[in-house]
Amino acid sequence: MEKIICKWSMITLLCLFTSCQNEHNTTKEAGKDWPVYLGGNSGRQYSPIDQITKENVNDLKIAWEFGTGDADSAGKSQMQCNTIIIDGILYGSSPKLKVFALNAATGEQLWMYDPNTEVNLGLNFNRGVTYHKEVDEERIYFTAGDMLFCLDAKTGKPLKNFGTEGKTSLKAGLGEAAKERFVVSTSPGIIFGDKIIFGTRVSENADAAPGSIQAFNIKTGELEWTFNTIPKPGEMGYETWPAEAYKNTGGANAWSGMSLDEKRGIVYIPTGSASFDFWGGNRLGDNLFANCILALNADTGERIWHFQTVHHDMLDRDVPAPPALITVEHDGKQIDAVAQHTKSGFIFLLDRESGAPLFPIEERAVPPSDLKGELASSTQPFPVRPPPFTRQQFTIDEVTDISEASHDSVVKKLATLRTGEPFIPPSEQGTIVFPGFDGGGGWGGAAFDPESGLLFVNAKEIPCIITMEETNADAKDGQADAGAIVYGSRCVMCHGKQMQGDASGTYPALKNIPERNTQKEVMDIINNGRGFMPGFAHIPEAEKTAVINYIFGLENTTEDAHEFGKEANERVSKYNHTGYNRFYDPEGFPAIKPPWGTLTAIDLNAGSLVWQVPLGEYEELTKRGIPKTGTANYGGPVVTAGGLLFIASTVDGYFRAFDKETGDELWRYKLPFAGYATPSVYEVNGKQFVVIACGGGKAKTESGDRYVAFSL
Repeated sequence: MEKIICKWSMITLLCLFTSCQNEHNTTKEAGKDWPVYLGGNSGRQYSPIDQITKENVNDLKIAWEFGTGDADSAGKSQMQCNTIIIDGILYGSSPKLKVFALNAATGEQLWMYDPNTEVNLGLNFNRGVTYHKEVDEERIYFTAGDMLFCLDAKTGKPLKNFGTEGKTSLKAGLGEAAKERFVVSTSPGIIFGDKIIFGTRVSENADAAPGSIQAFNIKTGELEWTFNTIPKPGEMGYETWPAEAYKNTGGANAWSGMSLDEKRGIVYIPTGSASFDFWGGNRLGDNLFANCILALNADTGERIWHFQTVHHDMLDRDVPAPPALITVEHDGKQIDAVAQHTKSGFIFLLDRESGAPLFPIEERAVPPSDLKGELASSTQPFPVRPPPFTRQQFTIDEVTDISEASHDSVVKKLATLRTGEPFIPPSEQGTIVFPGFDGGGGWGGAAFDPESGLLFVNAKEIPCIITMEETNADAKDGQADAGAIVYGSRCVMCHGKQMQGDASGTYPALKNIPERNTQKEVMDIINNGRGFMPGFAHIPEAEKTAVINYIFGLENTTEDAHEFGKEANERVSKYNHTGYNRFYDPEGFPAIKPPWGTLTAIDLNAGSLVWQVPLGEYEELTKRGIPKTGTANYGGPVVTAGGLLFIASTVDGYFRAFDKETGDELWRYKLPFAGYATPSVYEVNGKQFVVIACGGGKAKTESGDRYVAFSL
């Protein structure tokens, strides 16, 4: 503890000195501007502007709309951007990662930069950009493909003195293993001093690149430091992995963003699971620093403390969003804390300096795994307070009752699956994952109100089914098609065993792909990625050709391709899963009783739930007399000093305002496309605005390219 305090004191002095020297090191929090992703470096998603109130929120009208013009006509593009607003200028990104600046009062375009002329992107998404000002120079940093770009914030043109012609590689500190592998960054970086700190998104299969955290110089683009989330020999946590894991295991990446305490000089980083997500026989151990809240010295990258939320993750339980840096009253004292929500529906409340829990956290026994070569952790951490903001198990008592037919169908299916408690490992029989693969809590973040001490978090409660298969099962007789083997080891987890896609529409069906695409177009998609699919340019041509032949119904007959397919199958994992299968009833609704989407207020001073309401509505069920059920939701809330909570996120496409004290819905507006993003709140010329990105594209909703701003 003495070392931590001493190190923290040195960081504080350094930061105070630096802040006196540099204009850009002043605290970045929402005021009239929305200067940083999620409103500020603290990740609180709070605005002190109070012009829009409970009394006048129904007077909100559209102030302006802006279309980027590049939504995907096939419905696979998205926009998850939380715009930033600086001195009356709004900066954001489009479905194809064009970056733009608008007049924040009128929506008039000032400039637009297209990175597609620099790198071959395919379709992807990002959640925003980062702004930096020093003296008279203003810069915008953003990522596209595996590159970090730096633009002149006034003109939108690349700053040629940054990196190589205005860009630098996100693979700089990831080593040889990442050179030919998929690496992008979907969440904005965060700036401390002369450094911009980034995490990455990597593959979730066994071919994943390492998920190391990197800091780049804001002026030159040169790599400043790297923190290895899969430790190397001599580094802390090395003993929690097999000896060679740092060479052949990937993931443990920080894809969801981060928060920064400027005064302490500490960056707080949530990390994801190690790859492969659902079988860890090749990475036995607790796997530090996967599934952690990491506190690092923002200047040097040195570890200060960590807290692991899941040991040896086998259920894709990434820590999904930047933590909120808050102050709470605890045991009669004001304590600076870190509040982290999770996919499991937990809130971990930790001391900001030491990482010590403010409320008890128990290590509870969880079920073992019966997959070959797997060894599940015998315990997992469960916060005692606050209580979970989602249900924790799916039993027969929770089966949907929206109709007798739906109930009976789900009961029959549920009887064949393993269910009934948290952290049941994946199985060949089929295991219920609840809350589902993407939560529980998601990447949209949680909003904290400093006036009341309430944390607001939206969540999904949709059960999923994970079913495992041995990857070489189809090759045992020596006759399996090479393409089938490669498909089973590379593609089945997203596109399904029968190429049927997933029920949410995130991963498309491939059964009829010859009607939509040529083989060359499919090869381009495999190489470059599209939507949620990463690029696989690094895998051998024989594999890519074999799998294309397979999905086009063509025979693979060459022995070398067949042998290569078998070798690839062994190399990827001993097991694979049959798809990200959400558990729906015959009508297409979740198999569990509502609510299926919620919005919850949590008192972090007392560690208690204050209110919870359904978030979202299926109008066809409302017409049948079924109370509001809530829906799947993506993106997060913002809370304001005007007493309001703004959130879009739902598949019904509405933008809503809630009373933050009671959870009552006070206002809603039907957006042109669903708003799967977190809104931004700002003021220009004395007028308050709320803006939301309407990109659709998830959960079978139409893709869009619209930004819509509201004001009184």
